[in-house]
Amino acid sequence: MIAIIDYKAGNLTSVARALDHLGYENEITDDAKTILDAERVIFPGVGAAKATMGNLQKRSLDDVLAKFYESGKPMLGICIGIQILFEHSEEEDTDCLGLLPGHVKKYPTQNGLKVPQIGWNEVQQVQEHKIFEGVPNPAHFYFVNSYYPVPKMVDTIIGKTIYGLEFCSAIAHNNLIATQFHLEKSGRVGLKMLANFLKV
Repeated sequence: MIAIIDYKAGNLTSVARALDHLGYENEITDDAKTILDAERVIFPGVGAAKATMGNLQKRSLDDVLAKFYESGKPMLGICIGIQILFEHSEEEDTDCLGLLPGHVKKYPTQNGLKVPQIGWNEVQQVQEHKIFEGVPNPAHFYFVNSYYPVPKMVDTIIGKTIYGLEFCSAIAHNNLIATQFHLEKSGRVGLKMLANFLKV
């Protein structure tokens, strides 16, 4: 069973529908035992870092996610799910999960750059990884974000994108994979990456 972390944010049902389409049993849950017993965990969603961390902490899901990560079982973050993995976000000066060293910065707004970034953008694969198996390089994915991750461990970066500047849009480290773009809203290539995660 795939556990989809329920932290009272939007977009969870879109991920559940994508997993249903791929034929995988899944549950949207905030129950610690259900999450820790799951074969895999997906942390998707949209929203602000401070509200996200507040909702996780109210339910002790920050500790549950850390335990799941330490278990070595596959874990996938999507959109805000990549940003809260790091130590700190500039968004409302928020301390995050700290599973990986690094921070999250806001896009510069000079030169007429529209923030947030909303729409399709190109992802360049900078390292081979099983999550990209069968995915064209480059490929276009759907983004909705005002902030972007800056990992300290550059070898964790597997995908990059340009929006005003070049930024990290996908990471992989041990059992953890995360994307800034929405796999569940990115059509065939997004579903392919979800299917790849479910087989990693």
